[in-house]
Amino acid sequence: MFLRTAAFIAVFLATCIAPALATDPPATVRVYTLECGRIEFADLGMFSDTGEYDGQAGALAESCFLIRHPKGDLLWDAGLGDHFAATPGGAEVRPGVRAIVETPLLAQLERIGVTPADIEFLSFSHFHWDHTGNANAYTDATWLLSRRELEALEGSPLPPGVKPETLSGRKQAKVELLDLDHDVFGDGTVKILRAHGHTPGHQVLQLQLAQAGTVILSGDLFHTRENFEQNRMPDFNDSRGETLASMDRIKRILQNTSGRLVIQHEPRDIEAMPRIPAYLD
Repeated sequence: MFLRTAAFIAVFLATCIAPALATDPPATVRVYTLECGRIEFADLGMFSDTGEYDGQAGALAESCFLIRHPKGDLLWDAGLGDHFAATPGGAEVRPGVRAIVETPLLAQLERIGVTPADIEFLSFSHFHWDHTGNANAYTDATWLLSRRELEALEGSPLPPGVKPETLSGRKQAKVELLDLDHDVFGDGTVKILRAHGHTPGHQVLQLQLAQAGTVILSGDLFHTRENFEQNRMPDFNDSRGETLASMDRIKRILQNTSGRLVIQHEPRDIEAMPRIPAYLD
């Protein structure tokens, strides 16, 4: 009798303290940080149009994020593309630039019990190829796309840094075009904000989390901590003026909300995020 009672108590306690599976509907918003590769540069000079990085080598993180909400899931950005994982040590995409993927995005989602078919929404900070590599695996999702970004993609000439074939899945998926800020689930916890300038329709993602408070995922509004602190920007941005206005807006939101900025390309910011299967909430 004692052994049966002890066994029952042990099972009961284990059930109580076991972490919830990612497949269980979350009670509050969760953010899973996914490593969608990195890019190594022989010269980072292009990431400041005022010369601070000229001649410096370095690497940028390529991050994706799964946002789990009680009403559904949003995949924010789609990384370099899982096909790069087939090349050990990465692939040179142009002279002095190497793309590396060590763990495919699909494998990371499997670790937390999620398949592409489970994801209700897909959205992008912008359409540069290093943010759209895996997009076509998510045609069951509703694609939340900036109208300005899509118009640039479908216009002439083709914007720099874009690979249209990585976005061909939008022709099979349901598409919702965004002109203004967009409240994804209608409760203010997951909001896509206009932050134009890096590209014509660039966006950032603002989250309101129960424990962490306000968190903003930067897209490419900022590439490094120094770019954030000193308003540096790449020399290939679509509009310097719009970028500066977007920087000002996002900094004001962060100040007014005591928010946390996660710079998606900054390795230090990504290393500070929980590793799957852990999450920020």
